[in-house]
Amino acid sequence: MTIKDKLLEELKSAMKERDEIRKNTITMVRSAILQVEKDNKITLDEQGIIEVIAKEVKKRKDSLPEYEKSNREDLIDALKTEIDILMKYLPEQMSEQEVEKVVKETVDELGVSSVKDMGKVMAAVLPKVKGRADGKLVNQIVRKYLQ
Repeated sequence: MTIKDKLLEELKSAMKERDEIRKNTITMVRSAILQVEKDNKITLDEQGIIEVIAKEVKKRKDSLPEYEKSNREDLIDALKTEIDILMKYLPEQMSEQEVEKVVKETVDELGVSSVKDMGKVMAAVLPKVKGRADGKLVNQIVRKYLQ
């Protein structure tokens, strides 16, 4: 079953159960996928869909601190629930140790050692961990290895 099929089944299930947050989250991610497909006049494969979902998760994680500053517990809880719902459709996330291993191997492969080469390392690492690790985490680990 493809991710699109899973999203459709989950949407139907959420509607039957009258789960508004789940229904709205799935509808939103399906809309984002459709928008990317229409804009680029393509049909996304599984990897493309994972990228769209990862981008939606990132948006929510980035806005979480703003909600926390305003002390809106209702919005914070809803946002965390949306993140949890979306994470089900992403591949299992890599641990920090796994990301460190990939970064270390890439740094050794490229033979770089200064922060000036951070762009090269990031360009080589990100495709290897796409959809399975957060870009911020990768950035922090690469920075740590190059200092």
